[in-house]
Amino acid sequence: MSEDETPEAQSDATLGGAALRALAHPLRIRILDELSAYGPLTATGLAARLGESSGVMSYHLRQLEKHELVREVTARGTARERWWERRPGGISTPDARVFAPGSAERLATQLITNEWVRGRQQNYHEFLVEGEAAFEPEWIDAAASHTSNLRLTPDELRALVTAVDAAIQPFIDRYKADPSPGSRPVQIHLNAFPLVRGDPTPAEGADDRDDRTEQEQ
Repeated sequence: MSEDETPEAQSDATLGGAALRALAHPLRIRILDELSAYGPLTATGLAARLGESSGVMSYHLRQLEKHELVREVTARGTARERWWERRPGGISTPDARVFAPGSAERLATQLITNEWVRGRQQNYHEFLVEGEAAFEPEWIDAAASHTSNLRLTPDELRALVTAVDAAIQPFIDRYKADPSPGSRPVQIHLNAFPLVRGDPTPAEGADDRDDRTEQEQ
């Protein structure tokens, strides 16, 4: 699973074991999400947003910095007030299946993935509940939520995801590093996955008499 593709594709990284264990803390994941979505913040600013003390924020920021997940914005701030930003490039977790069941790395990968999903769901829920009061009508009209149901093979699903990524990338290249005046943070979700309770499509010409008999009873 990956988070936040950026124009600096050469900086994309898959988290190693030490970085996985360092990030596998709900508050650290929230810190990373805040910096990703809203841009550079100080420990005090993060504390106000996340309901923690600035001392706690500073400690966790230093731990994330050790593993190059965040970095100080050296051109901004003072000796008493340090600004932090997320490292450039996308961050990916490895496939949890490569780790032994019950291992620290596998548990860390699962925790990080679950927290990323929880954060996405929370952001969308906040928009649904509070969006009308928080934004002008033009923002509500511009937002969208679409669900499409298809039957695809693994190769077809992979091709669809690749095509969607290719369609989004020009907008990332254009707006990520140079946002337009009046722009707001926007989050784009793509969930493309097989449905657990679905059955495979029968091969063409397969005998479906058993299905017809069952339906007629």
